Amino acid sequence: MTEPNGTLTATPAWRALAAHHGEIAGLHMRDLFARDPERFDKFSLQFEDILLDYSKNRITERTMELLLDLARESGLSERIESMFRGERINVTEDRAVLHTALRNRANTPVLVDGEDVMPRVNAVLERMGAFSEAVRNGQWTGYSGRPITDVVNIGIGGSDLGPVMVTEALKPYASPRLRPHFVSNIDGTHIVETLKGLDPETTLFIVASKTFTTQETITNAHTARAWLVAAAGDEEAVARHFVALSTNRREVTAFGIDADNMFEFWDWVGGRYSLWSAIGLSIALTIGMRRFEELLEGAHAMDKHFREAPLARNMPVILALLGIWYNNFFGAQSHAILPYDQYLHRFPAYFQQGDMESNGKGVTLDGEPVDYSTGPVIWGEPGTNGQHAFYQLIHQGTKLIPADFLAPVESHNPIGGHHAILLSNFFAQTEALMKGKTAAEVRAELKTAGMEDEAL
Repeated sequence: MTEPNGTLTATPAWRALAAHHGEIAGLHMRDLFARDPERFDKFSLQFEDILLDYSKNRITERTMELLLDLARESGLSERIESMFRGERINVTEDRAVLHTALRNRANTPVLVDGEDVMPRVNAVLERMGAFSEAVRNGQWTGYSGRPITDVVNIGIGGSDLGPVMVTEALKPYASPRLRPHFVSNIDGTHIVETLKGLDPETTLFIVASKTFTTQETITNAHTARAWLVAAAGDEEAVARHFVALSTNRREVTAFGIDADNMFEFWDWVGGRYSLWSAIGLSIALTIGMRRFEELLEGAHAMDKHFREAPLARNMPVILALLGIWYNNFFGAQSHAILPYDQYLHRFPAYFQQGDMESNGKGVTLDGEPVDYSTGPVIWGEPGTNGQHAFYQLIHQGTKLIPADFLAPVESHNPIGGHHAILLSNFFAQTEALMKGKTAAEVRAELKTAGMEDEAL
């Protein structure tokens, strides 16, 4: 986020935040809760089925007032509107940023250079639905007439991370007759290991590359093509086993893919936001188009919240402001994403790209060097695995590491006491990080446990 005029650090709100940080930096979280029993009510939000509890952060009401002042002085509300209106807010490439149009379930007109893009968006979604249904019901077959059993998505970056994350997250809704696989790395090991055990007669490849020239993707695609042709003994088999997510018709057809099986997306779709576009075809194949549309509807609901909710009650805005607070005023250099849900095990990697590729900048929109931190290192693993790996550093190390804990209230697999134990760990870790433990408290606990004074 940058300001319309001048530098961000020159705004009154920034200077006030710097002074405010000096006043509260020494306050312990326990003291903040002790002083204000209403803290959870003040620092939590609910939107539909999502509860955001941000009370366990090093903030006061004054902190949030100043952070919201910073957002206002930076023209954030106007920037949000500019994005939704299709203005060219991507100044480097002179493009609109309209992944929101891909999930615009209200189907209201979205204009790019005077053209309503929604008819084109809907046309691609309709084609995705027809194709995914044909594959899922066995109507689409391979070169030998057998139905497809395995789908291999070949892509990298946003053409891989988003689809991988969502197919894993929504695995409970996956068809048992269709297995998704993903190849991204140029290391030949990735595709060789993926192809092991697959049957060329029943494998469908999705080649995801806007230009159809991405080195890693096209190299892997040609390897997959050679594997298929060697088994089929006929170049014509390529058209039954490959589809493209691209805009380069010439290269797609030269590869042997039928142009009718090319699903397009547009320059105003950034790679890290592309799972909502044709890049999500592997998702639609895995969970079905109806479920994919439900995914779009959920994203659209959050888009509306982001656009319409007041800044002080706006989940994405609040999380972003907390990030600025920690990164710039507390000097936090990393941020942990900790999902207590095995289905979300790829979410930290997905969010890592979304945040670090967006904020990985060193200049302002005007091309001037920034004099503040633009973003932290994003990392994380699912709980409770992380508790036995790196939580020691979060709890007792010398680095301040803000951490976002995510958990579902209900489990798709409610066996035994697993979910209750998982959630007890989830709550216990957030409480332990919030309260901490003094040296005196540790000594008292050890003494109560029977440790001798000499050992203490």
